[in-house]
Amino acid sequence: MAERLQGRVAVVTGAANGIGRGCARMFAQEGAHVIGVDRDGADEACDLLDEAATGALFRRIGAAHGRIDILVNAAAFAVFEWIEAMRYADWKATLAGELDIVFLATRAAWPFLKASGSASVINFASANARHALEGSPALAHCAGKGGVRAMTRQLAMEGAPHGIRANSIAPGFIRTAATDRHLAADPAFRDKVLAKNMIQRLGEPEDIAWCALWLASTEARYVTGADIPVDAGATAW
Repeated sequence: MAERLQGRVAVVTGAANGIGRGCARMFAQEGAHVIGVDRDGADEACDLLDEAATGALFRRIGAAHGRIDILVNAAAFAVFEWIEAMRYADWKATLAGELDIVFLATRAAWPFLKASGSASVINFASANARHALEGSPALAHCAGKGGVRAMTRQLAMEGAPHGIRANSIAPGFIRTAATDRHLAADPAFRDKVLAKNMIQRLGEPEDIAWCALWLASTEARYVTGADIPVDAGATAW
């Protein structure tokens, strides 16, 4: 099944770290022409919460390639805090970093996704959109990822007449530089995560990238509006 994305143009946001980097690497290995986007450390540096800069970025990509076949919205930002300590500014920043960042990139890419005729948009919800995790002060994150899940269903409906599929992946706890820092600060949190998991290990970015690869490929041509949990079974019981 090598080169499952041969000749496809893929834009991956949040490509410098974590899940975004895992997706970008796997897509490139499978033959896609990948344009990685992040604040720094990627092919294109962009503040994806800057409307004008995001629009200009996607116009450049569209002008260079004529179309975008795959959009992976992996870039995200969240503040984790309990409700009594959550500042309104941090709440708003998290909703922008979870929702606005997906909206702005997808809206900017939309004309070029339409030009593909068979495009795939892949967003990231979360297990936190389905359940609460003891010990995790994820109030704003839960709200933002629940919004991504709902937004994706609407994008699937709007995109269907244009050959655009839109799906979300709902990861469980995935080891990244950010989550490793959280585990180091609270070693007991690992046990709380594993207590939820049927599969007794923590996830890695490639566990998510495999699902994203399938959704990006023609193998998933009949799949749209779905939210796929990749969470070691944490939300299945």
